[in-house]
Amino acid sequence: MVTAQAPGKLYVAGEYAVVETGYPAIIVALNQFVTVTVERMPTYGSIVSKQYQENSLMWSRNGDEMVFDNRDNPFHYILSAIRLTEQYAREQGKPLGLYRLFVDSDLDSLDGKKYGLGSSAAVTVATVKALNLFYGLGMTSDQLYKLAAIAHLDIQGNGSLGDIAASVYGGWIAYQSFDKDWLAAERRQHSLGELLVMDWPQLSIELLTAPDAMRLLIGWTGSPASTSRLVDKIAIAKAQRRADYQRFLAESRETIQRMIAGFRAGSLAQIQAGVRTNRQLLQRLAEFSGVEIETPLLRQMCDSAEQIGGAAKSSGAGGGDCGIVLIDAQIETDALLQAWRDKAIEPLSFQVHEIRENS
Repeated sequence: MVTAQAPGKLYVAGEYAVVETGYPAIIVALNQFVTVTVERMPTYGSIVSKQYQENSLMWSRNGDEMVFDNRDNPFHYILSAIRLTEQYAREQGKPLGLYRLFVDSDLDSLDGKKYGLGSSAAVTVATVKALNLFYGLGMTSDQLYKLAAIAHLDIQGNGSLGDIAASVYGGWIAYQSFDKDWLAAERRQHSLGELLVMDWPQLSIELLTAPDAMRLLIGWTGSPASTSRLVDKIAIAKAQRRADYQRFLAESRETIQRMIAGFRAGSLAQIQAGVRTNRQLLQRLAEFSGVEIETPLLRQMCDSAEQIGGAAKSSGAGGGDCGIVLIDAQIETDALLQAWRDKAIEPLSFQVHEIRENS
């Protein structure tokens, strides 16, 4: 029996732009985990999950045909991770086995609240990590990331794969997505094993060190959002408002690069300035795309944090889920957190999770 964990994540800055090749974001891994246990079985295999057994399916119509959207169903990510990891195991000459794969997650609350911590990415990474141990594949963190990224991309079809990076590497990371068109072309010409050791164009993952004075606050607004569908809507705006979108991308890149420099210099003020600028950029994106990124409750949460010196914004795709605040650790926050509770915003007491190589 083997067990592996992968942490959830929150985007700190750079959302939406990071979907495009070569545009950076800052992401943080949190100490909430998906745990996957794999146990060899004699006669049949199974996939069991306490949380996902009653997961719903989204679907739409294409004429009279029902078209299912699998992107929010964790089982499809588990199956994709299994398929690709076993493909790699076969390439490495490993005999495949029967096993019971058990999934446990604390990325959602006990009463079923979905916090938007990237459960599909974490379950993909945890499954790959567990089967890596089960089959004795000896993958490095870079190889784990690449295999899990392919497995996730096969289901989601869009996105940056930054949440995969956070689940593999942990801590605070500066992330820049690879060229997905390049990957699609190379997959037709190379084995999986070859792909995992190649340099992927534009991919950049840098571990960052947060300033000692910086504290991360997280507020959950109680309305889960579908990242994949929000990204779809932005893609439509990208085609219709090309000049506005290109300006958003350029300003996002400049803002995030300044924030990354702030991390390297240990400057809380520089990091906070980037958060505030990025919030304004996302508000402008929301205006010309018609996508509600910062909901009224997220706006109240952010504005109340700004009043006591915090730098605040929505996290991830927005439309609900979480907001984040970066604030000087010396500032008293009890009154702020109580004000959140009074507005039905739930403070989440999660901590940053660091990962050692191949842990």
